[in-house]
Amino acid sequence: MAGFDEMEGSGTIWMNGEFVDWDDAQIHVLTHGLHYGTGIFEGVRAYDTEEGTAIFRWEEHLDRFFASAKPYDMDIEFTREELTEATLELLDRNDLESAYIRPLAYYGYDSLGVSPKDCPTDVALAAWPWGAYLGEEALENGIEVMVSSWRKHASSQVPTNAKTTGLYVNSLLAGEEARRNGYAEAIVLNKEGNVAEGPGENIFLVRDGEIFTPGLSESILDGITRNTVIELAEERGYEVHDNVSISRGELNTADELFFTGSAAEVTPIRQVDNVTIGEGTRGPVTEELQTAFFDLVERRTDDHDEWFTYV
Repeated sequence: MAGFDEMEGSGTIWMNGEFVDWDDAQIHVLTHGLHYGTGIFEGVRAYDTEEGTAIFRWEEHLDRFFASAKPYDMDIEFTREELTEATLELLDRNDLESAYIRPLAYYGYDSLGVSPKDCPTDVALAAWPWGAYLGEEALENGIEVMVSSWRKHASSQVPTNAKTTGLYVNSLLAGEEARRNGYAEAIVLNKEGNVAEGPGENIFLVRDGEIFTPGLSESILDGITRNTVIELAEERGYEVHDNVSISRGELNTADELFFTGSAAEVTPIRQVDNVTIGEGTRGPVTEELQTAFFDLVERRTDDHDEWFTYV
């Protein structure tokens, strides 16, 4: 996956209240989360701005981090303030002006029954440089995707509003299927056959100058970049329908499609399966919102200063 090649394997990682060397950040092989996927995580971007390094929407990511812990009865012993202080120090210690930040909590080593009742909740924070998730060229020219044969799990099976480590096996299957078939990424349908999201992204459709994105009832993750783009679009006068069902066939007749996500940022989609979307290039609405997004996160505008936590 683009970006992970930039991990240098040096610096420090914060684990359970202590900074440890990168290579010493290890866990026991019988850790509960390793066997059963009982962990939660976030992916957060910090950007290099004229005002210094700034974490984008850190508070909202913390909100989701603690909310994700609730369905699993996971007791995170560190406060929001402690995690914030540790993250800011982590960026400073690793001399990172821009970075991808990974908060992680998981059931640790004690017992290995399915029930984690005797296992501690371990918490870690890591950060490293990470460029464009799907490649720099993708941001300008768009990507080719396929509709995966794998379906997104339903919220009646496991909570889709929690960012759970084990559930990303579903994303891995869909994404790797797409790459084996020569595509950059996948689109995943839900159990009803409607469009849900990408393996690690939310999806938007543009038709006749209006913007559509699947609602939370479509088994999607409540994306923070999704919410950002909705607000940016509405501020620019677009009609945004953010609680809709989108059929697979509607993908083919869209004027524009694009992905959003903390990693993917705003990435245009130029082709779905063998169907060219619009003119086969980044569309004008996508370009306007992509420009607005990067102007915002790189602080070329003073808008929404409340969304930034400065190092």
